[in-house]
Amino acid sequence: MGVTVKQIVDVMEKIAPSYLAEEWDNIGLLLGGMNDSVETIMVCLDVTESVVNEAINQGVNMIISHHPVIFEGLKSLRSDDGKGRLLHLLIKNNIAVFSAHTNLDKASGGVDDVLAARLGLGNIEPLVRDEGEKLYKVVVFIPEGHEESVMQAMTDAGAGWIGKYSHCTFQAKGVGTFMPLDGTNPYIGQQGHIQRVDEIRLETIAPYRYLEKIVQSMLSVHPYEEVAYDIYPLANKRNERGLGRIGKLPCKMHFEEFARKVCRDLNVPSVQVAGQTQREVQTVATCAGAGASLINKAYSKGAHVFVTGEMKYHDACDVEHLGIAVIAAGHFATEVFIVEELIHRLQMAFNDLQYEVKVLRAQTMAEPYTIIGE
Repeated sequence: MGVTVKQIVDVMEKIAPSYLAEEWDNIGLLLGGMNDSVETIMVCLDVTESVVNEAINQGVNMIISHHPVIFEGLKSLRSDDGKGRLLHLLIKNNIAVFSAHTNLDKASGGVDDVLAARLGLGNIEPLVRDEGEKLYKVVVFIPEGHEESVMQAMTDAGAGWIGKYSHCTFQAKGVGTFMPLDGTNPYIGQQGHIQRVDEIRLETIAPYRYLEKIVQSMLSVHPYEEVAYDIYPLANKRNERGLGRIGKLPCKMHFEEFARKVCRDLNVPSVQVAGQTQREVQTVATCAGAGASLINKAYSKGAHVFVTGEMKYHDACDVEHLGIAVIAAGHFATEVFIVEELIHRLQMAFNDLQYEVKVLRAQTMAEPYTIIGE
């Protein structure tokens, strides 16, 4: 079946919900149109000229990147400067670009989760939890025999997610009563007669951003002319997501041993270290990319060491008095593993949806820094 950019965007919305993004971020579809056709996708960290040329050679219709190709406001779009030339190349070759940045950092199974898992941490939780998304309980009453189609419509629209579990509902049997009046066209029963029907009470959880879609999907498949349903606001919020992660190693190890483990786990020849390095560590906080702003939070939550991608000089100087060790392993190195994870999740989603879309890894994607020694 033909697949559009909009359908790919909908899949990405489930993987990295847009509401998770920081206010300053620039995410989503940055180039192209929602109705453009997609047969081949390329996934990368950064949309560089080498990646774009590779995409052109591979017949790619859409690039999904972590870092936004357009981040700050453009004052011009010239073909004779670096950024302008890149954007012209994408437009000329009809390549759409979608970026998932801080929303993918925070998302369950996103950049920060992948890094923490790569380092072998257990009992992983967000270092800084988001406030959380408002949740609702949707309850609908369905004649027996139709509960499966109604449940499927609601969960397909975004209902029933609890953590990493989908299709979470509760069903109970009961008897519904109603009397069709003049002007009705009842699915069951006759006008002027009280009808008793064996019904199923189905209830499920619905995030605010999908609430209207969930209700409309339910109404579209429900057999009744007038559907009885209730929507309850919930006091609990979904806040399992946020920036950074904190977890524990299986056992204590000396800091230097752990630093060498980070090198192996992230496939880097060396890392930068600072702070209290003469110690044993077990509780580890992480933030992929540039995470220096979370050092104090890592310390306050009892982390022995904070692993991030990069830090400024003065941030490294300031950690000494905190009594925490810091490892800067490289921006690219701490984020690159999300590419394979994202490819895997896209392929799984496409298989479930029967989308015939090829998903490629950008082979020209590489660490931008090289090291020159004497």
